[in-house]
Amino acid sequence: MGNREDLLAGAKRCLMEKGYSGTTARDIAAAAGTSLAAIGYHFRSTKALLDAALIEAMEEWGKEIERTLAADASLSGTPAQRFLTTWTRITESFVRLRPLWAIQFELIAQMDRLPELREAFATANRQARLGLAAMFEQLDPAADERKAMALGSFYQALLGGMAAQWLVDPDQAPSADDLLEALRTIGAGLRTE
Repeated sequence: MGNREDLLAGAKRCLMEKGYSGTTARDIAAAAGTSLAAIGYHFRSTKALLDAALIEAMEEWGKEIERTLAADASLSGTPAQRFLTTWTRITESFVRLRPLWAIQFELIAQMDRLPELREAFATANRQARLGLAAMFEQLDPAADERKAMALGSFYQALLGGMAAQWLVDPDQAPSADDLLEALRTIGAGLRTE
């Protein structure tokens, strides 16, 4: 790896260990085994490096979930089976990647002071919505983008809510079975209208 890649890897490690606002340039340089000057040379600022590392970490999480789910043969089952499998895997990712989820909430709280990060999050959110629609509904976003965005927005709201509950009280956070039961109850209520 070159200095740029070392810096990104070091910044990701620091993000997971110290959070966004707790990470310094010295922390990253030490984790990457590079000089402080390398940060300025490759990224212009520590903040720009942290932003790039965070976005890369979020993309890696998305790809990891996609790979895990694609490898799971039960995804060819019923919609309920796919839902349970997917949410079980996502909940498992909360355990492994707790710091990544905590950082996202930390940054959302500061979003008004981070306009460049707001733009990056907005772009990532759009892609996440389309990806979630494809993942949960096996829906091709190109076939019906409006529907994919609506479904993806629902799943993204559920994902954010699950992450928040898991961060605060993992022992009381809903399971995949709890989510499915709730959706069935809501669906039954909507059918009676």
